[in-house]
Amino acid sequence: MTMSTANLLVELFVEELPPKALKKLGDAFASLLADSLKAQGLAAADAVATAFASPRRLALHLTGVAGRAADKAQQNKLMPVAVGLDASGAPTPALLKKLAALGADASAVPGLKRALDGKAEALFLDSTMPGATLAEGLQKALLEAIAKLPIPKVMQYQLEDGWTSVNFVRPAHGLVALHGSEVVPVQALGLQSGRITRGHRFEAALAEITLKDADSYDDQLRDEGAVFASFAQRRAELQRQLDAASQKEGLVVATDPALLDEVTALVERPNVLLCQFEAEFLTVPQECLILTMKANQKYFPLLDAAGKLTNKFLIVSNIRPADAGRVIQGNERVVRPRLADAKFFFDQDRKRSLESRVPQLARVVYHGKLGSQGERNERVRALARGIGRQLGGEALAASADRAALLAKADLLTDMVGEFPELQGVMGGYYARHDGETEAVALAVEDHYKPRFAGDELPRGDTGVVVALADKLETLAGLFSIGEKPTGDKDPFALRRHALGVIRMLIERDLALAVPALVAQALAQFPAAPAGVADELIGFMFDRLVGSLREQGSSLQEIDAVVALRPPRWGDIPRRLAAVRAFAALPESAALAAANKRVGNILKKAEGAAPGQVDTARLVEPAEAALAAALAAVAPVADAAFEHGDYAASLQALAALKAPVDAFFETVMVNADDPDLRRNRLALLARLHAAMNRVADLSRLAS
Repeated sequence: MTMSTANLLVELFVEELPPKALKKLGDAFASLLADSLKAQGLAAADAVATAFASPRRLALHLTGVAGRAADKAQQNKLMPVAVGLDASGAPTPALLKKLAALGADASAVPGLKRALDGKAEALFLDSTMPGATLAEGLQKALLEAIAKLPIPKVMQYQLEDGWTSVNFVRPAHGLVALHGSEVVPVQALGLQSGRITRGHRFEAALAEITLKDADSYDDQLRDEGAVFASFAQRRAELQRQLDAASQKEGLVVATDPALLDEVTALVERPNVLLCQFEAEFLTVPQECLILTMKANQKYFPLLDAAGKLTNKFLIVSNIRPADAGRVIQGNERVVRPRLADAKFFFDQDRKRSLESRVPQLARVVYHGKLGSQGERNERVRALARGIGRQLGGEALAASADRAALLAKADLLTDMVGEFPELQGVMGGYYARHDGETEAVALAVEDHYKPRFAGDELPRGDTGVVVALADKLETLAGLFSIGEKPTGDKDPFALRRHALGVIRMLIERDLALAVPALVAQALAQFPAAPAGVADELIGFMFDRLVGSLREQGSSLQEIDAVVALRPPRWGDIPRRLAAVRAFAALPESAALAAANKRVGNILKKAEGAAPGQVDTARLVEPAEAALAAALAAVAPVADAAFEHGDYAASLQALAALKAPVDAFFETVMVNADDPDLRRNRLALLARLHAAMNRVADLSRLAS
């Protein structure tokens, strides 16, 4: 029988947990415990689990937990009848020994069941497994959860006996387990469960909080312990305070979800305060100041309505002193040297031009098998000149060459040495300071874009050319030495580089052919083995298909377009739209099926490729009608195709449905007369070519 249910609370009280891992640890602790208790029948499948995670605690509240799981009927297979019973039907010693091991004796023999097990009959004992008590089940769940936690780095520490070692993410000092208002006796990490926890290190009303029951945990911690135990509630409270403080100043907080998560994991009760620094530091590029404030100090910079950095910022304190002045002064004093460092780096870097740094790239290793950054720079320049010439003639080629020459020079500056995240951004600032054209400065700044899914593309033609050259050189170089992504491993982010190339080709509708681009890139690597071009183009097509799927095109539509391996990818969206419109026509299904049939006939046709259609040999009315329809439709479809109006090109084909159907009903393609047969194959080849310019329509046949 099951005892009545009550809500359960389990808390591990520990020393300050690693902030970047806190949310993940809290969620994992709660879900591992809840899943185990549900699996053991101690909680219903729909029991509600609530996770708590603060810098010093991981906890779970679970609704409707039973004091004991229901008993389970089970059937134990004992042994074959021939082994368990002798000739007279009496139990053998082997059977009695087996029964004893299961807690039964000879009195159970008459109740044993017989059933076929394979070919022989076997004996089975029906028994009832008593359900686990909550103490047993929670003990098991707790040890499992602790063992499976996604701990970034395990610590080893001694317990108070000075002898026993324990491994955990941080030293643990308290364990609470409450079923309703009753303590569940469990042990973990050398701790015995109870009902006492601790609140805020400095602000709790009481040193120890005695929890009344599982449901009072959240409120007692807030009221007596000055702690928001829930990560989500603490984050919401922090966001509320940041918004209120920034609105009071008429400013905007620089949004950063990762920073918000990290600060939520650093404080138990957030207290947002306004600070400021000297306005003279604003002469430094705002990206540098924002990065140093966020990364080093965990501060929230404040921007004006135009998105420009101001000299005011918000800090999050873990304490609420009556006079916050000293906390504010302390933080303002700490940030000053950081900003002064950034200003020093910026002033020093500008004493040397980017161009003067380029020769040093020869001393920076790019890859053991691909030489130095200097050699890489020359390859990217050559590619950028070629792509620039194709897209905008000599002027664009010269601008792209200049930007490619300077693009990596900021890697050698003090600022990028301190903040690698600013590569490109600082290059743009320094290029402007050196008097480079705005097109070159923007290209230097943007050539890493798009850096991630959804990132913006480079601005300006020069930027697009250099970004394409940079990414294609990376892909070609690493593919040429066999460094291809495998499974989920992609150490050089080649999938991201390929997607960047794809997005630029498509979204900027560039008049560039992918096979030619890959050939240009591989020409920079004379030692590349044969077959690399096909591998790289195949890899890019795979990324293209994935990208189009994410944007909502159906696999059938994509398949029809990609099957033709179109060289120019800028017009792929128009091809897809045309295929979608064609598929909606009443004639499309019949034409797709006919197209598939034509393709199969042509594949099977042996001998030389069919030549021209000889109108004199069109003896059947249906083949003459098809030839006439084709002569009328093909020029219209072709003209639309040449103008890039793919939808009109495909729609023109709808007129072929009736003559194609009639042809297949009345004409025998494989005629005995070889000349007739060759002529009919030539007609079908002409039809096939006319139909499959925009997409392979046979792929639309269901």
